[in-house]
Amino acid sequence: MKLILASQSPRRMELLRHITTDFVTEPSYAEESIPDGFTPAQAVQFLAQAKAHEVAQRHPDALVIGSDTVVSIDGKILGKPRDKEHCIAMLHQLSGRVHEVYTGVSMQYHNEAETFYDVTQVEFYPLSEEDILWYAGLSEPYDKAGGYGIQGRGCLLVRRIIGDYYNVMGFPVAMVARRLRPHFSFTE
Repeated sequence: MKLILASQSPRRMELLRHITTDFVTEPSYAEESIPDGFTPAQAVQFLAQAKAHEVAQRHPDALVIGSDTVVSIDGKILGKPRDKEHCIAMLHQLSGRVHEVYTGVSMQYHNEAETFYDVTQVEFYPLSEEDILWYAGLSEPYDKAGGYGIQGRGCLLVRRIIGDYYNVMGFPVAMVARRLRPHFSFTE
């Protein structure tokens, strides 16, 4: 059976390789807007399912995995920063506080979907203005939910996490592996 990751995220590709190297990637062109009133858990599952479904329509005999990640603080979803000012505002909001990172995953095969999510709590150190301006001046935060990447220099902002580190990177590897096993035979 062909396995397709409906993503071009280098992080998700790297993490899926911990499970298997026998997969291909294909971007999803699904609409990525979240319906009003969705919780962060509902949002990531909705987006993951939309991404997987869009690619699965083109490959009905493949097992397709879609995924999406959001950062939430005080119940509000933080997307990717639009610009430097937006990134600075996000970092101020996260400074010295605990927030949640939600990642939704949808595995679709033959018009059936298994969709689930994981959540990890992340606590930032209190950030000085100098810390915030330094990090916002890097290229790293601009393609990441919440405006930081824990796997890069953003690790310097993080005091602690409760939950799956890889979920914060955007792909809860161990959870995916356990759900993937019944559907996919690993030969490596």
